[in-house]
Amino acid sequence: MNTSKKILVTCALPYSNGSIHLGHILEHVQADIWVRHKKMIGEKVFFVCADDSHGTPIMLKSKKLGISPEKLINETNKEHYNDLKDFSINYDNYYTTHSKENKETLEDFYKKLKNNGYIKKKVIFQMYDEKEKIFLPDRFIKGTCPKCKSKNQNGDNCETCGSIHNSTELIDPFSTISKNFLIKKKTEHIFFDLPKFKEILKNWIKSLTIKTNILNKVKEWIKIGLKELDISRDHPYFGFKIPNEKNKYFYVWIDATIGYIGTVKNLEKKRKIKLMNFWEKNSTSEVFHFIGKDIVQFHIFLWPSLLEGVGYKKPKDIFVHGHVTINKKKMSKSGKNFILARSYLNFLNSEYLRYYYATKLSSKSEDIDINLKDLLYRVNGEIINKVINLASRNAKFINKYFLNFLSAKISDDNIYNRFLKEKEKIIHKFHNREYQSITKKIMFLADMANFYINKKSPWKLIKENKRRREVHEICSTGINLFKVLMTYLKPITPKTAIRSEIFLNTSLNFRDISKPLVNHKIKNFKCLLKKVSKKKLFLLHKETMLIKK
Repeated sequence: MNTSKKILVTCALPYSNGSIHLGHILEHVQADIWVRHKKMIGEKVFFVCADDSHGTPIMLKSKKLGISPEKLINETNKEHYNDLKDFSINYDNYYTTHSKENKETLEDFYKKLKNNGYIKKKVIFQMYDEKEKIFLPDRFIKGTCPKCKSKNQNGDNCETCGSIHNSTELIDPFSTISKNFLIKKKTEHIFFDLPKFKEILKNWIKSLTIKTNILNKVKEWIKIGLKELDISRDHPYFGFKIPNEKNKYFYVWIDATIGYIGTVKNLEKKRKIKLMNFWEKNSTSEVFHFIGKDIVQFHIFLWPSLLEGVGYKKPKDIFVHGHVTINKKKMSKSGKNFILARSYLNFLNSEYLRYYYATKLSSKSEDIDINLKDLLYRVNGEIINKVINLASRNAKFINKYFLNFLSAKISDDNIYNRFLKEKEKIIHKFHNREYQSITKKIMFLADMANFYINKKSPWKLIKENKRRREVHEICSTGINLFKVLMTYLKPITPKTAIRSEIFLNTSLNFRDISKPLVNHKIKNFKCLLKKVSKKKLFLLHKETMLIKK
């Protein structure tokens, strides 16, 4: 391990116009597990995220609520931070793109890109709402598809025929805000010359570990041709103004990606440490981004091109996950098919979902469907009945008959060594984000441990005084096997791991995992994680309208 190397991990930035839902939580849990495992093996990792706090939707929502955009994003930031914290997402810094650091960095990028010849101006036509006196982004535009003639289609795509189009191509386009028909209006915009980076991007993409389905899509986009990106928006708009331009603002995706750097600069100030070498060309430090497959283009094309354009180092890798679905439909606020993070937390333990997501997550970019009955089965049937019950059933004897002291030696070195044999494989699987495989292996080992205890039957042996020492060693072995299992589970279920550490009266780490606890005093066993309640599942269903009332 290179102790001088630092690692920066980020998640995509939640948008400031609404609450976090379980679709967002998937990514944050996936990244948090990865970061926790890295820290457990001694690597120096910094984990950051921020709210994406600019754009027309924020401006319009704040207007509707009768508050300033600044007040809206500040309130949302606090809500997002608390939701993520309550899911045990352990960020070193959770910030906002509406910051002094981000504004300075954004303006510095723009100046360098302009000086390096990557910025140009063009006159274009955009859809304009005369009633609201505003140029509208695609999400607020509807109309008839120019290809299949289906009505009420989106500004940038048709859900009927699947075609992609510009909002200016729609037939009878109208505003979803005012309901008025829109007009095409001429305006001068500023563009980033993305096509100039085509060859550099093609070579960089070869170094990434993105899976075949995503890679094929990326290659298809390159083959079709990269387009110059419009990085400006017209007044009225909530965001940062473009220097030396009248009533022009930076497009939200520019300051959102650069927001990674702004957030790190803020962390530098808080910690009083140097972190900007993450983007120095010759630095050994590495940057990893966790994102959803719906924003691949911004992180595979735009972000590395911006970095290259100012002479910064590109990310080491981009980890892409699929969508979260409910009943096979994508979870989304716009589609009104979602469970808010806080609604979930009002009824269920965050550890349940962390474990449930882990049982489904791999390095692939496949969608994950939430089934609350399956969650109940996974948590109750696996982590509680197999892992936690292993501690409970053995602690019963240690607490009652041996004054909470474990034996001087374990009864079976072979089974303990069999558990330890999986350590390097599990660490490797954590690195590769193969969490599903890890949970399967842990449950396999838990079954092996429980089979061992069942076969030895300490509840029978304890009836014979001459065999008490044997019972002591058997149950001490069971406790030590539990210790290994919980060490493997620690990045996935951190709160349960903390309670286990209190019970075991020791810390759980990979460094000491090979040393069994002998002549060691544990605490009285207390519930480490309650079973999922069917009643609370029903109440969550009811509150989130996932069942018919």
